[in-house]
Amino acid sequence: MPVSYGKDEGIRQFKKGGPIVAVQVENEDGSVAKDESYMLFIKEALQSRGISELLLTSDNHNALKSGGVGGAIKSVKLQRLNQKHIQDLNAIQPNSPAMVMDYFTGWYDVWGDLHHVLPPEDMVSAVREILRRGMSVNLYMFHGGSTFGFMSGALADPSYKALVPSYDYDAPLSEAGEYTPKYHLLRDLLQRYNRGETFPDMPALHYREDYEPAIMYQHLSLWDALSFTEGPFKSPRPVNMESLPVNNGNGQSYGYTLYETTITSGGFLRSGDNVRDRALVFVDRSYIGLFKRQRVELVVPDGKDQRTLSLLVENCGRVHQGMDLDNQHKGLVGDILLNNIPLRDFTIYSLDMKPSFIDSLYKAPWKTLPDTPSFPGFFMGRMFAYGYPSDTFVKLPQGWEKGVVFINGLNLGRYWSIGPQQALYLPSPFLNSGINQVIVFEEQEGDYKIHFEDTPDLGMAADIQ
Repeated sequence: MPVSYGKDEGIRQFKKGGPIVAVQVENEDGSVAKDESYMLFIKEALQSRGISELLLTSDNHNALKSGGVGGAIKSVKLQRLNQKHIQDLNAIQPNSPAMVMDYFTGWYDVWGDLHHVLPPEDMVSAVREILRRGMSVNLYMFHGGSTFGFMSGALADPSYKALVPSYDYDAPLSEAGEYTPKYHLLRDLLQRYNRGETFPDMPALHYREDYEPAIMYQHLSLWDALSFTEGPFKSPRPVNMESLPVNNGNGQSYGYTLYETTITSGGFLRSGDNVRDRALVFVDRSYIGLFKRQRVELVVPDGKDQRTLSLLVENCGRVHQGMDLDNQHKGLVGDILLNNIPLRDFTIYSLDMKPSFIDSLYKAPWKTLPDTPSFPGFFMGRMFAYGYPSDTFVKLPQGWEKGVVFINGLNLGRYWSIGPQQALYLPSPFLNSGINQVIVFEEQEGDYKIHFEDTPDLGMAADIQ
């Protein structure tokens, strides 16, 4: 299990009466770094700090030989049970216990794709065979989760794809803690290995509720909210968000960054793949197009005199595994060219949208929601939870395009009409009994209400291949 390896962990080890029976030295080093000296350093660092329990490493089946370190048992990651993968593990360490460190019960979901599922019968069949062979197994994931706020990651292989907020992962226990068919099948299987003792009764589930829709009644243009940001900052060249002089000199980590400069002509605007990861582009605050990693050129309309060019850049999520880990700066990471000339002299606004920023907007010049609101913009409404609040799911109906939902100032997560995920899990502790403030930041197209439903909507499902 992951621990911080401080002084307290020494007394938490099993040999000293604690619950820690094993410690994983590293994860997938054989697929990425393949650094023997680093692995040896980490192992010795653990042991010198008093870790004396069983040491483990974990790698994909095709990296077992290049991963690991002497004195630590190698374990394998699997989803579809392949006899050769087990044989490879046993051949490398024939006299050691065999363990599937990560048996994947589902998989990640990325925007614009389908919701990945692994049929329950396939999962329990693989776990049954693993146990029949006398191997140990750890399920990844056993309980689904949520990456609230802007914390969802991304994949880079073969190309960049941002993950959705839900980490339900088609796990035996769902994102909201619900029992699934996988859970019941797994419970029945594991009962056979419980030495005749009966499992405890399953805990009662949390009640979930569909509340009345929240009606949006006020609107705030993004441009009118800029005065509530930290800054702005002047720079002759683009500056990535992590290098901005915000948050006591620690830079910006998540959210959006707005870059503005002056242009005197139209022409071809080229990003040179320096937008990380997606940018709405405006001239005099009128939308003209979109930059993303696969689209690196836009036409800027001709115009007279000086005009303001704005790029609202979104950090869609950092890659969390693989060879691209060291290349995760966000915002503008290099020059933007207009007619092959680099743009200069930027005014930069940090829009990390932390609770302090959202709370400060109560002083902003909100207006009654017009028939044709401007975008990007903030929409405010209220939802009512009578009595003790229950879990629910926030669903933005057709009419909303892409943005972020805030409940009582807390960033619940992103939504995007392209799916697959169509509803955000809202746990009851986020809600107050009575009135709850709902703010939606919408990039391009909005509606006048959002729904609260008692069932998740992770999108159209497809079996993992």
